[in-house]
Amino acid sequence: MTTHVTIIGAGLGGLTLARVLHVNGIPSTVYEAESSPTARAQGGMLDIHDYNGQLALEAAGLMEEFRGLVLEGREATRLLDRDGTLLFEKADDGTGGRPEVQRGELRQLLLDSLPAGTVRWGHKVSGTRALGEGRHEVTFADGTSVVTDLLVGADGAWSRVRPLLSAAAPEYTGMSSVETYLFDADTRHPAAAKAVGDGALFALMPGKGLTAHREKGGTLHTYAMLARPQDWFANIDFTDPAAATARTAAEFDGWAPELTALITDTDTAPVLRPLNALPAEHRWDRVPGVTLLGDAAHLAAPNGEGANLAMLDGAELAQALAAHPDDLETALTAYEQAMFPRSTEAATEGAELYEFMFGETTPHGLLAMFAGEERGD
Repeated sequence: MTTHVTIIGAGLGGLTLARVLHVNGIPSTVYEAESSPTARAQGGMLDIHDYNGQLALEAAGLMEEFRGLVLEGREATRLLDRDGTLLFEKADDGTGGRPEVQRGELRQLLLDSLPAGTVRWGHKVSGTRALGEGRHEVTFADGTSVVTDLLVGADGAWSRVRPLLSAAAPEYTGMSSVETYLFDADTRHPAAAKAVGDGALFALMPGKGLTAHREKGGTLHTYAMLARPQDWFANIDFTDPAAATARTAAEFDGWAPELTALITDTDTAPVLRPLNALPAEHRWDRVPGVTLLGDAAHLAAPNGEGANLAMLDGAELAQALAAHPDDLETALTAYEQAMFPRSTEAATEGAELYEFMFGETTPHGLLAMFAGEERGD
């Protein structure tokens, strides 16, 4: 295959695509809006699943390096009632299929696996347009542009490539999270650290909840989840950290202090994260010379699958291109025909998970789900 693949976005999906293309001898260039690999914090923990994300890493030839990033013990799970009562606990015995790593470290692993110069930093896309016969032009904010025979949008929720294929746009799901961090928690926040335990914590009520995870170095990363309209959050001044923290914590008034401390004792300014999603069955008719992967193709509310699906998308797209080196359209069709139903299933299951977590039966609905998993139901 002599076509040079143009990838927009240096997230996990775009980088996995570039890596598996490289493994198969196919050249690519990744254009990324951020100015450098360290321009922005890369989020927290990711559980990389043996049925999608790990398959992508195997295709990338990076499983051994990936295992070196895994944080032992982080697959542990605790479910607490709002008064701090332990409802469910599962230790990490090392046999689980979803080992946890830091997102930033996984991204750096993928970056380090690419030939020098593959990623072009500081290239923010300002527009894309079709030129006919499967060729497309991408224009960047600095006034430069590139013309390509194969364009892949791996540029996330607000993709600038998506309009070439689809008129769909993300819509608010009805829920947002407020993100906080506690550092050196075992020493500085021992009660909260004990509540979270070794891995993940869930403390839930209908329409609200706290989800937290223990990261490296005793860091507790928390999302205070609230089913509220966007106007409600607009009335909170997030430029005033103390006021935003107090207003968020007020929604958990009466909860156990070791739980509310995950909000009130935050060592960082709280960050609002509205949860948006594309339609669960989002798809498009085949357009020559362009496709999407990851959140650009199938954004869903966070459900543990997003990064895994993006990586698998990237790996399978690269493998399809390698399998059909002289027929781009056959490769893209094969990729999309596998990706569409997979992403729809994941989005549907994710919506069901949110109902277990934040619906009227919580926390008992989620408790029943955990118990069923323990039994192998």
